[in-house]
Amino acid sequence: MSAPREQPERRPPASVRDTLVACYFDPDGRLLTMPAKQSRQAVVLDAIAQRFVPGVHYLESEVNRELIALYPDFVSLRRALVDFGLLDRADGRYWRSGGTVDLGSD
Repeated sequence: MSAPREQPERRPPASVRDTLVACYFDPDGRLLTMPAKQSRQAVVLDAIAQRFVPGVHYLESEVNRELIALYPDFVSLRRALVDFGLLDRADGRYWRSGGTVDLGSD
């Protein structure tokens, strides 16, 4: 008997992601409210994670400064980013460990 195959992560199409981001962020980029549904939380947190550069290590104070500019409960945001696998942490440093990456267009 073979092991079950891991299912690829399902992501909503870009247009759906853009619509959700527009619903939960104000025009200045501040998070208005955290969605209740986990699938929507994942989209919102992915948008937030994109503020952190892959491969760069950040001090907790740097992460806090970025997140407090987005939402008063920055501690919950930081925890959610770690819980959703978008940021990792060790020894007081954080780095981006997941999420989508904007490759831009040529």
